[in-house]
Amino acid sequence: MDDRRREFLEELLATPSPSGFEIEGQRVWTEYVEGFADEVRTDAYGNAVAEVEGGPTEIAIVGHADQIGYIVRRIDDEGFLHLGPIGGVDKTVSRGQYVVVHADSGPLAGVIGQTAIHLREGDDEHDEINEQAVDIGAADGEAARELVSVGDPITVESRVRELQGTRLAASALDNRVGTWTAAEVLRAVADADVEPTVYAVSTVQEELGVRGAEMVGFDLAPDAAIAVDVTHAGDGAGAPSDRGGDIDLGAGPVIGRGSANHPTLVDALRDAADEEGIDVQLEARGIATGTDADAFYTARGGTPSLNLGIPNRYMHTPVETIDTGDLTGAVSLLSAFLERVSPDERFSVEV
Repeated sequence: MDDRRREFLEELLATPSPSGFEIEGQRVWTEYVEGFADEVRTDAYGNAVAEVEGGPTEIAIVGHADQIGYIVRRIDDEGFLHLGPIGGVDKTVSRGQYVVVHADSGPLAGVIGQTAIHLREGDDEHDEINEQAVDIGAADGEAARELVSVGDPITVESRVRELQGTRLAASALDNRVGTWTAAEVLRAVADADVEPTVYAVSTVQEELGVRGAEMVGFDLAPDAAIAVDVTHAGDGAGAPSDRGGDIDLGAGPVIGRGSANHPTLVDALRDAADEEGIDVQLEARGIATGTDADAFYTARGGTPSLNLGIPNRYMHTPVETIDTGDLTGAVSLLSAFLERVSPDERFSVEV
């Protein structure tokens, strides 16, 4: 990954973007794509679409901008901030974490408290998120309420760590890797002058139930949509062997099969991978993809859609881990696919 791509990824990772509060992250993304897109636009909730104009066939490459987090549910008289969840947060990893409270007055440092092991009676139970609280060091409730309001979002402190080889660990790789890929594919096709019209899309509120994709899918109505999101790697420490598929970090992006994944798109991506010598993996998605593809494929009477996965260890924790080779492989694969699409191509099955 070259320096420009890496700087963009790290800027995305450094910009908190919890579901429902994605504005700052979307600003980073739109400012970047404005450098090569023909048009960039946003809607009322902050979904962002960047376009490189081509022929009548329109294809959207989609990632979601939001991340999981917490929200201030109430502030008690001792000055502690009691939590509610934003998205699918994991109660087993939240205790003892450094966090940032995104207050109207600016970011505030805090910690999610954990009673010392010496004072706990047992160590088997984990408190639910709504039983946990953030300590910002306030003397009492009055002091805390001068700084923080109910409804302020909270995220785990952002850290990016290089592991061995091309491995990278950070919070919110789910799904900065998707919006990064969408932007980098658009940059590649802008330079290559491909035939179809290509949209890079950065959606909001995916972690709350693909809400932003429902908005964009109806409004944009492309001929095909490919949602790039993380998928579970099965090679991580402690990964259960009886759940998920045989997905490895560094073995290439993952093409979903089944449910929303349109067979014509699946074949087109597999053919492009074979012809270009790009390593890919396959994943069974028999019921749903759990990604923005699930919203796009039922929009406007049916949009041919596909989920392209980036293998990720330790999903929805502060130490999500990917291989950047899978990221660059996803850009190469999608660019190769788009270069093969004719200007008036339609994706359908023969019945």
